Amino acid sequence: MNRTRLLMIGVLALALGAFVSLLVYKNLQGKGPSNNEGGTDVIVAADDIQVGARIEEHNVRTAKFPPSGLPAGAYSKRSQVMGRGVIIPISRGEFILPTKLAPENAGSGLPSLIPPGMRAVSVRVNEVVSVAGFVGPGTRVDILLTGTPNGSSENQTTTVLQNVAVIASGHTLERNAAGEAQNTPVITLLTSPEDAERLTLASSEGKIQLVLRNPLDTHQDSVDPANARGLYKGGTPVAAKPHTPVHAAKHKAEPLAPPSVLSVEVYQGDKKPDVVKFPEESKDEPK
Repeated sequence: MNRTRLLMIGVLALALGAFVSLLVYKNLQGKGPSNNEGGTDVIVAADDIQVGARIEEHNVRTAKFPPSGLPAGAYSKRSQVMGRGVIIPISRGEFILPTKLAPENAGSGLPSLIPPGMRAVSVRVNEVVSVAGFVGPGTRVDILLTGTPNGSSENQTTTVLQNVAVIASGHTLERNAAGEAQNTPVITLLTSPEDAERLTLASSEGKIQLVLRNPLDTHQDSVDPANARGLYKGGTPVAAKPHTPVHAAKHKAEPLAPPSVLSVEVYQGDKKPDVVKFPEESKDEPK
């Protein structure tokens, strides 16, 4: 192989490499504009926004995102979110969505957290009642009442409400991110109007106790009341709710069978025998 042939092969290899490089460069350059597309203006959080806060100018900023990557309901104008109350914590950089804000003109703070048709009721607690301070916003509890029912001389504990949401602990409207206990003198619960009446009455009738439950456990259990006698061996627990008695059908008295009669035939010569009947002696009568 002479020198001229080697030179031609080298030139062809360089030309082919330059051609392939040019194709790759053109391909990447064609995809560049779509990846760097300016997109649509969207409102995002400029910093962390806490529950109950009112959105102000410094809380939000405008960012550009591709339309295909926007969640449903994302706002594009600041005026759409200004003055709205926050009902779910919003982290810095998150989209401002309708599901995280209170309705328009609903204000901010605790009132904005109350859904239509529900009520917020506060109860006085201490470290024991509030389960060592672990009952806080976002948790769910059962409410027990210990008191003396009418017509009874001993205390009784009964479950008044179950699976009740806690929306505030003192003046705090959001849960401690570290999960630490926070002792406060007042816990605010979210209830229906009917349950608000029951809770208020229970607070005045006796001593209430909050029972912390797993928020994923939403089952309503049927729990019988407990009293002191039922705690000890051989004691008598509180009687269960009376059931409607089922009356047995009345059976008609069967008529007594007539007494048995013993018949005896008496023969006298060739005359027709006479039949003499004697009542048979009962087996139950003494002989």
